[in-house]
Amino acid sequence: MREKLERIIDILHQPLIGKSKKPRTYRKKARKDFIEITKQKRPGAKKIRKAIGKQLRYIRRDLGHIDTLIEEEGVDLELLKAYDYRCLLVSAEIYRQQLEMWTERKYRVADRIVSLSQPCVRPIVRGKASAKTEFGAKISVSVVGGYTTLHRLSWDAYNECPDLPGQAESYREFHGHWPESIHADKIYLTRANRAWCKERGIRLSAAPLGRPPEQTPENAAAQAAARAQLRQDEIDRNAVEGKFGNAKRKGSLAKIKAKLIPTSVSVGIIVLNLDTRLRKVLAYLYLWMG
Repeated sequence: MREKLERIIDILHQPLIGKSKKPRTYRKKARKDFIEITKQKRPGAKKIRKAIGKQLRYIRRDLGHIDTLIEEEGVDLELLKAYDYRCLLVSAEIYRQQLEMWTERKYRVADRIVSLSQPCVRPIVRGKASAKTEFGAKISVSVVGGYTTLHRLSWDAYNECPDLPGQAESYREFHGHWPESIHADKIYLTRANRAWCKERGIRLSAAPLGRPPEQTPENAAAQAAARAQLRQDEIDRNAVEGKFGNAKRKGSLAKIKAKLIPTSVSVGIIVLNLDTRLRKVLAYLYLWMG
């Protein structure tokens, strides 16, 4: 952010070359202070706090220079490109958030921005072994007949369980009836969702709540059938998990350069559905020609 503000100052000062002296940004000294702390293998908390304070003061000076160029020197913001102007607005908010955390000695703030180019991105704590924190959108999708439907996309951390009734209602609007069964992740298997599905005659792929009943010769066959059905439901639900892997690899979701919030994930979903459609067409042609 500091380097971006320095470039913005250079752009805004171009019409004033030869008329007034360019404001000092101390960019070399700021860069040296940044490298000094990042090159250390294990800097202590006091050193990190001191380095952050220095960078915040450099940024405060840069923002002040930009205000001076606009208000006192009469520089027009139209000299900036749309992206640079957006970065300027985002930088002011980032500075406010970081200054608040630095002043109050805390590590959390509401809607914390972690990317200057994509301010919508939020850190989401997942607790996975590979990465405790992930940066990306949370999505709710459904797979019917091999085709993927995106129901909700949000860059904020939220609980996905209330999305299940809306997805089932979307299925009913499209097909004219409720689905026979829903194979969902464990986070969707709440008491409210279980009751909602039971009222509408939808079988939710979930083990019954409470202590398992005592196994007797009379109910052994029924319990074995229930376990087999639950196992088959888990196998069928693998199609949903597989779509996420296909979106990241075969769908090239990791290579999509879309920056807008609605298009960042929807493009990958479109690619997946086109691939599914192509495979079905090729299978039909193979059977027709064979």
